[in-house]
Amino acid sequence: MQRRPGFPARLDGAGGAASKPAPAPVRPTVRPNAPAAPHGVGLDSAAVRARMVQKLAAGGIASPLVLQALSSVERHRFVDSALVNQAYEDTSLPIGLAQTISKPSVVARMCELLLGAECARTGGLGRVLEIGTGCGYQAAVLGRLAREVYSIERLRGLHEKARDNLRHLRLANVHLLFGDGMQGYAKGAPYAAIIAAAGGEAVPQAWCDQLALGGRLVAPMALAGGQQVLLVIDKTAHGLKQSVLEPVHFVPLKSGIA
Repeated sequence: MQRRPGFPARLDGAGGAASKPAPAPVRPTVRPNAPAAPHGVGLDSAAVRARMVQKLAAGGIASPLVLQALSSVERHRFVDSALVNQAYEDTSLPIGLAQTISKPSVVARMCELLLGAECARTGGLGRVLEIGTGCGYQAAVLGRLAREVYSIERLRGLHEKARDNLRHLRLANVHLLFGDGMQGYAKGAPYAAIIAAAGGEAVPQAWCDQLALGGRLVAPMALAGGQQVLLVIDKTAHGLKQSVLEPVHFVPLKSGIA
């Protein structure tokens, strides 16, 4: 049996040594006249998350597993303190380095599509590859849905931020990697599902190669006119089956590391 890679790990070609240990979290300084913590943050966030999940269900998200996962992950922990009031609104928010955290409805929609993969329907969602860790929110949600998650981020600053954000959750089945996501992660293949948080004009061949038979890939794709749509690719015994779904808006897919 092939030996699985250890973690933390770094993709081949990432350059330099493995990622440095994450710095200790910095405790916020409380100013004498600082405003009170906004409603929905901390201990009060459970009720706000419940309302968010109710809206997602009303909007068409039917999977109890997905709804429970979004209910259990505290989204406000993954955004900057200045944006916590908006953490449970159905909106994307900046997370630095010109990147964003996806809308809860988009995360839920894409996760629900992953659960519709042939291999997931018969045996549950196994090993998942996430392209674009960002702040780590979607990885945390996936960690509650899949047996194992490999998440790749090409921007070192976000890779380290995600590691800090996820540390308190102690998700032993979520592995963060620093490297070029367009290459996928062959050492963890084959994957029952692959999900991308950035869109290009074509799906990298490496992703399709690393998808298991019966697996499903969900990613945004840019059309000729610049509009992005949600693309679903199922790997069947007869080849790849593609389905184009609704318009979406994601950051561009880029190669290399930074």
